[in-house]
Amino acid sequence: MGIDIPLIDLQPFRAGSPEGKQAVAQAVAEAWEKLGFLVVTGHGIGPHEGTDLHAEALAFFDRPLDEKLAVRRPRNDQNRGYIPYGEETLARMHGGDTPPDYKEVFAIGPDDVPSTPYYTGPLAYPDFAPNLWPEAPGLLRQYMLRYYDSMVALSRLLARVYAVALALPEDFFAAKLERHASQLRMLHYPAPVEAFKPGQLRCGEHSDLGMTTILRNEAAAGGLEVQTPSGEWIAAPAIANTFIVNLGDLMMRWSNDQWRSTKHRVAIPEAAQFSQSRRLSMGFFVVPEYDAVVECVPGKTNVAAKYPPITVREYRTDRFAAGAGNHQAAG
Repeated sequence: MGIDIPLIDLQPFRAGSPEGKQAVAQAVAEAWEKLGFLVVTGHGIGPHEGTDLHAEALAFFDRPLDEKLAVRRPRNDQNRGYIPYGEETLARMHGGDTPPDYKEVFAIGPDDVPSTPYYTGPLAYPDFAPNLWPEAPGLLRQYMLRYYDSMVALSRLLARVYAVALALPEDFFAAKLERHASQLRMLHYPAPVEAFKPGQLRCGEHSDLGMTTILRNEAAAGGLEVQTPSGEWIAAPAIANTFIVNLGDLMMRWSNDQWRSTKHRVAIPEAAQFSQSRRLSMGFFVVPEYDAVVECVPGKTNVAAKYPPITVREYRTDRFAAGAGNHQAAG
């Protein structure tokens, strides 16, 4: 029997009744246990936020290359600025080795942070490296920051759902997002103009490193695919005004492996569909406070901890750099 990615309405949890919260939390927990992916509706975010940003981001990627390179990522351990084709191979985060992912990226993190030691001290890098903003298109910054704020709110809502699902105090995970370093990445997959290299994908097989990922998916040939427990690859749906959510490695560890962080990829389109396969995905990668301790929680099963405690920073930083590429700016 095949596995479908479930559609879950968050509105009953947002409404606040104990029964509604438990029903949503149970549905989310079942999705995490079975597949590690779900689709959410009832999130309270207006559809114009996504459509406005989508159009403005495409306008950025249509700018001349020299303009995009003016805001190029300064170092390969920073998820900031423009990341051109050839600089990311996400399969390497998990020990694989493939040709570079066939995509380009524009990424930001928190944009306005206090000048206090937590954000400026030696442990704050690269989580709070400054954002880089292009001169054009003119509304990109405004739309990205508006969307970013909405994703922060949604990530905190989901964090509360996760806590209820694991029989923890409702603010257990949300409290660890107070000083988050979450990243918004505009992932542009241009229509291919030539054949792919052997083993190359638009985005290689990987699981995500953080707490959770929230994705605005787009219907286009050569899209997001999710690996089922049996090894089958299934296409993720692109439903208007919904978000695809998947569990990250960090949350899998936090849940003591009760929940799954699942491999996924962006597949190559059929050659006959190359010209119609341009796509833009808007991914929000939820990153808790860098000094938060990830310690396995017993959840409802009371299984002994499988992993020792580790900080978010210790867990994430080196693994991200492994897939980020070799570009290193001078200075």
